[in-house]
Amino acid sequence: MNAPAVPATTTQVKLARYLDEGKNATLRNFEIAQAPVSPPGEGQVLVRNSYLQLSAVMQDLMHKDIDFPMPTYHPGQPLWGMSIGTVVASESDALAVGDTVSNMDGWTSWSRGPAEQYWKVDPSMYPDLSYFLGQGPTAYHGVVDIAAVHEGDVVFVTGAAGGVGSLAGQIAKHVGAKKVIGSAGSPEKVRWLTQDLGYDAAFDYHDGNIEEQLRKHAPDGIDVLIDTVGGEQFEAAVQVAAHGARFALCGALSGQVGGSSSGAFPRLDIMKSINSEIVFKPFTTLHTPDQIWAWNEHFAKWVSEGTFVFPATIVEGGVEAAPKALLDSLAGKHRGTVLIDLATD
Repeated sequence: MNAPAVPATTTQVKLARYLDEGKNATLRNFEIAQAPVSPPGEGQVLVRNSYLQLSAVMQDLMHKDIDFPMPTYHPGQPLWGMSIGTVVASESDALAVGDTVSNMDGWTSWSRGPAEQYWKVDPSMYPDLSYFLGQGPTAYHGVVDIAAVHEGDVVFVTGAAGGVGSLAGQIAKHVGAKKVIGSAGSPEKVRWLTQDLGYDAAFDYHDGNIEEQLRKHAPDGIDVLIDTVGGEQFEAAVQVAAHGARFALCGALSGQVGGSSSGAFPRLDIMKSINSEIVFKPFTTLHTPDQIWAWNEHFAKWVSEGTFVFPATIVEGGVEAAPKALLDSLAGKHRGTVLIDLATD
């Protein structure tokens, strides 16, 4: 394969301005800019990125004042995020031309930096490089390590059509869950969960009382909650929890989108929680190398066996398409992991 021609400049997306308090991101918050592509210096590499991963947390990182366990974005600076690409020039013994690497440079087609900022991966593990950018480490860690899903569990996954949820339900089934139930925001997504992703049951949270819908599918209660949504869905899960239920909490989408943070502050029925002895286990998504490897090891095996679907929406148009794609994702217009095809730049 011939190495791509190195252009004089590359397109980047920068933060134009912080989010206004209580507001969602708009295209006004992004700036499309050009930056020079320079050859690597000593100990550096130059990488042509192939895909960029988008996630809901990126909107949170656009706030001026936010207490988050990861670096936030700042006006005038490029947005960071996980990308996968190929080394096209190297001045480092650690990485060679042709190596496939992941990096956190994010919203840019070309990336240059010290070799230690790039992580070499084996492209033969998966059918396509996009598979490396799934939100599997979060889903796997939440299902296996945090919630400890095991044989016979009834599992409820909120936001089941999203990047984490679309993987979490499949993982739960693979580790022995008796029944996996998902919530989503449209009839089309509900059908997708049950027909394509192996969910045993799913419901549209717009279709009436959430607790009643969940109880219909889990008459004996749920043993596990994998929660990316919070809000009313969390409250309903508490009411339907079986004794000793484990709640793995990794998101609050109902408070991240829609211009209101109320969804991030659900009411907790304390007496129900006490009587059911619910175990609440929040966790962050800053993963260790061991957690990432555990996911890739199992994911590659399941994919090769044909027992696991990688749910992804791949948006073409290069990095310039990323701002609108993120806004569309936040509005629920995409399914699974949302990736930008940077090769179309």
